[in-house]
Amino acid sequence: MRVLGIDPGSIHTGYGVVGRGQGGALVHICGGAISPGAGLTIAERLFKVSEGLAAIISEHKPDAVSIESVFFAKNVKSAITLGQARGAALLSAARFALPVFEYAPTAIKLAVTGYGQADKAQVQKMVKLLLKSTEEFKKADASDALAIAICHIHHCRESSPGMKRPASASTAPR
Repeated sequence: MRVLGIDPGSIHTGYGVVGRGQGGALVHICGGAISPGAGLTIAERLFKVSEGLAAIISEHKPDAVSIESVFFAKNVKSAITLGQARGAALLSAARFALPVFEYAPTAIKLAVTGYGQADKAQVQKMVKLLLKSTEEFKKADASDALAIAICHIHHCRESSPGMKRPASASTAPR
């Protein structure tokens, strides 16, 4: 099983592909951020995010996509822009008919660190440990996306050996 985790943003969209190896061990396949540039219009940035994710999906062929669910923000403009970035990510998954699984930020932190209120540094440290990675994550975008992918793999492991959908999952049209 391979899962593409996405941490959406209009300036930086984090992505990470995690697989399940022998004995259920987590395998770090790739991770990074798509950063279209703040100087572009929102439409141009969303297009670049969608195209970048499509290239990652084409290259790494994940079985599913996991993404952070919508949260409530104090700043309405930021919430709308984040929603648009999520839309670009969901469009990329739909383009490849991949199932999409959404997780709350607290569920992601709980799955990775054991504590739903963990801070970014704790999440980065645990992602690095769980993936047995020596990579230094310069920005949280990639480690957050990897955490989202790990969360889905842990939820699948808990529910069954297959790709059973959690109650909060949505599926892209086929």
